[in-house]
This record gives sequence, C-alpha cells and structure tokens, in this order.
Amino acid sequence: MTPPAPPGRVWAHVGQPFEPAAYDVLVIGAGRMGSAAALFLRQLAPEARLLLIEEGGLPNEDGATILAPGVWTLAGLPEAHHAAAHWTREAAQTLGDVSWQARPHVTLHPTPGLGRLPVEEALREHPQSLALLDPAALPWAEVDPQAATYRPGSLALRTAQQAVALGADLLLNTRAALCGGGEVQLERLTVTNTHQIVTHETHRQGAPTVILATGADAPHHAEHALGVHTRHARAYRQMPHLAAPSNDTSPVLRAAGLTLRPQHGAYTLIPPLHWRDPHGYQPAGGQLTGVPTGLRRETLEDLVAQMDELPVLASEALHMGRSLSDVPGAWLALPGGTPAGRPTFEPLDDHTWLLLGGPQADTLGLHTAYKLASTLAQTLGGQTAAL
Repeated sequence: MTPPAPPGRVWAHVGQPFEPAAYDVLVIGAGRMGSAAALFLRQLAPEARLLLIEEGGLPNEDGATILAPGVWTLAGLPEAHHAAAHWTREAAQTLGDVSWQARPHVTLHPTPGLGRLPVEEALREHPQSLALLDPAALPWAEVDPQAATYRPGSLALRTAQQAVALGADLLLNTRAALCGGGEVQLERLTVTNTHQIVTHETHRQGAPTVILATGADAPHHAEHALGVHTRHARAYRQMPHLAAPSNDTSPVLRAAGLTLRPQHGAYTLIPPLHWRDPHGYQPAGGQLTGVPTGLRRETLEDLVAQMDELPVLASEALHMGRSLSDVPGAWLALPGGTPAGRPTFEPLDDHTWLLLGGPQADTLGLHTAYKLASTLAQTLGGQTAAL
C-alpha cells in the first residue's frame, strides 16, 4: 500500500524563503476553478509535483469567486448538462462546510408556458417573497425544487486546503506572469509601512504544464504573453444589496435575468449580463434623477427597467451607494464571449491550458475542473476516471 503523500508547503509571506524547484504542474490562480483543478490533479496524479500560485493572501480573497452568486440550479440548463451539474453538486457537498442550503429557485414570467404555475401558488408558502413583486405583471412561475445556495469562496478555500493536504505546494501573495515555453515569472509581493504593495523579489519558475485560471484577466493575459487570441470576453458585474427580509427557506427569485439571492436575512441582487467590457474599461457609477450613485450605469438601467414588475426595487430597500466602492463588484469571465457561456478549458500552446468558470460556474464549475484534471492526468502518468 502506497503511503499518503506528506502535506505540501505554504509560503504565505516574503519572510519565508522561496526557491524555484522541479514541478510538473503550475496552477496560476487559486479561485474555485484553479483550486479545484489542483485538488483533482493531486487525487488523479498523486506523483505529479504541483505548485498553486495566488496573488492574494488567501485563496479566493477577492474577485469573482468570493462574490459569485453561489446558486446551484437546473433552471435554464439544457438537459445534456444535467449530469455534469449533479456531479458538481455531489462534489461540492463532500468538500466540507460551504454553507450549502437547499432552497427552491423560482423563475418569474409574464406569460404562461409548459411547466409554469400561477405565481400565488408557487409562492404560497413564501409570502415575504410574493410581496417583492407585482403578481399582475409576473403572474407565472417556473420552480426548480432541487436548487440550493452555497458559498463559492468557502468552496475555493476548502479545495485549496485539501490540495495542500494531499501534497500540493501553495505560494501566496505572488503575482505570476506567463513567459512562454512553460516558464512563469513570479513576483513575491509585500506591503510597505506606507501601505503600498511592492515587489519584494522575482523568480523564474518552469514546468511542463501550466494552468492559467485567473478568471476574467486570463484571456487578456494569454494574448499579451503568448500572442494567443481567444474567443472569450469579460464583464464587470455589481451585486447591489436589497434590504428586504429573507430567511433560510426563502426561494431564489429570477425575473428577466435579474436574480434575487437570499443572503444574510436580506437579498443580494445579481443583474443580467448582456454586455462585454473591453480591456481597459474602468467601471463608473451612474446617476438617478441627476444624483450620483454607486451603481454603474448599465446596472442602474436594468434595475429601473424592472421596477414595475418588482416594486421593491423602487423602494428604499435598494442600496445604491454613494460611490462605486459602496456596491460590491468584480470582473467576470464570459467563456465563449457570451453570458450563457459554460465553464470551459482549452490548450493555449504546448505547455499552457486556459481554465475559465464564468456565469455558470456555480452549477458546472467543479465538473469542468475535474475534466481538465482527468485530461492532464493521462500525460502525467496518473489515473483517469469516468465522468
């Protein structure tokens, strides 16, 4: 019987000396996609030496992972992808405490259709939810009773911790840049006494396989560093707070692409994604009746357009903020260049793979990370498993 691998090393700050070593795989980005790929690779190819690199001080410290909706649902998902969604759900539930909470997902409609119920019937047990909308404007509802909510940030942290427990090394507070040929430049970051982030030291680290899992920045990084143009895009998504009461059983509501996600006794609003932001775009707040707000113009326009159907949006319950920093937001990858793009991976050159989550990472992300790990395990001398 092969003894278990010893835990990997963790470099949390520049006071811990780091020297490049022989690695088989470098994973750049410890969000949920990169951390999951690292964990699955350690499981499928335990002999492969792996280094997980993260620019922040903890896996998932900021960005799209920690601000993701965390809504698992089959609503709107083609049946061909249901098996992958269920695989992701089962995998997420085995990773430890990620605040998994079963709750229905209710999609609201202005017209009847196959499988739709009168909205009063669908929300009979949730009068607080029914009070948020105008039943005359949205009289029909489609219910996914299997849906659930969870915390993607906790998921990323758990997968990174388990990857380290299985022998992966973790290098924190380090910015990584592709150099081509399987080489990466590492910039170890530190903070001065005037709170400036500076580069403390740089290293060149190579490996036969590099996984680029830096989210919305990854396609631009690939084009800039490798000269590889991809079909992927990105958008800046804000998540305003709605101070309407919710509880542990309140359903997730969705109307015209806007999702009301119960959270912390209130709601987080997840607006629809129907635009692409070019690289170099800087989000700016909008104005409502001439008064500056923290909501970017596109988000504000979407909410104003839905105030008739969801009157709560026109009330003081909607937190609009006084500046952009008052309303949480993050860059989100759009795989395939469309908001409906599902998580994906693809080779960029002989050494580098691109791994993206995107809007449907809540439901399909772990399955995609596992597929990549299984693909790479074949070349790393590990095992593969049926999906």
